[in-house]
Amino acid sequence: MSYTLSVLGSLLGLICASRVRTAHSAGWRTWWLTLAAVAIGGTGIWTMHFVAMLGFSVTGMPIRYDVTVTALSAVLAIAAVGIGLFIVARGTRTHAVRFIIGGLFAGLGVAAMHFTGMYAMRLDGTIEYLTSRVVAAVIIAVVAATVALWLAMTVRRPSAIVASALVMGVAVNGMHFTGMSAMSVRPTAVGLDPPTGATAGTLLIPIGLAVIFGVLGLAYALMAAPTDEDRAAAAYLASRLEQTGAGAPQVPAPRAGSLRTPTTSTAWTFRDRTNQ
Repeated sequence: MSYTLSVLGSLLGLICASRVRTAHSAGWRTWWLTLAAVAIGGTGIWTMHFVAMLGFSVTGMPIRYDVTVTALSAVLAIAAVGIGLFIVARGTRTHAVRFIIGGLFAGLGVAAMHFTGMYAMRLDGTIEYLTSRVVAAVIIAVVAATVALWLAMTVRRPSAIVASALVMGVAVNGMHFTGMSAMSVRPTAVGLDPPTGATAGTLLIPIGLAVIFGVLGLAYALMAAPTDEDRAAAAYLASRLEQTGAGAPQVPAPRAGSLRTPTTSTAWTFRDRTNQ
């Protein structure tokens, strides 16, 4: 399920990013970059992370989550991807330096999101991490973010976008489960009461609703926005109307002999109605 969510978010994000290259104003570029950041950072990374966390448990230990810290991890994921996209989208030409800087920033932000989400867990134990695997997870996050930004700015064909989303899903899950493999829990004295915080099931309902409405909103924005073909068709119709003069109002000439020349506007109106 986590892999499916990461692929879905990556797919929507790549489609939104492809609209950035054809945007005709700075406002539209900002709009599509923001939607791409929400899709990739929110659905493709953070939601995947939380769903994957549902598969984690410690025998005999109830797990709770700090809602504030969990929400902060979501903000980190979206903000990190958004800033990375804004860095690489500056200018009309692709430069390796921008991709390196953007990928480094986004990757470190995604890694920070992951371990912030882990910090939100509350259980009767001490969480410890293996340093080498933490470093490996951060490296995977940076490389995956750099590749994701490059794909977002370069892929154009639908088949390439789908293939890129599948690859990004593997990279995001690889980062997450590498970071999870670095974690171990050393039990402490178990208290009579469970830790404070929300259960995974409690958080799953609002997160699930947010994902559903978010995906529907992104899909609607993609379908409602005019494409290059729509703009070209509108421009063609406008040029044809200008050439044929169809845009100017046409006043029909009166039929010969239908009415005598009116002396006043009142007589014209009366005789016209009588003729009808």
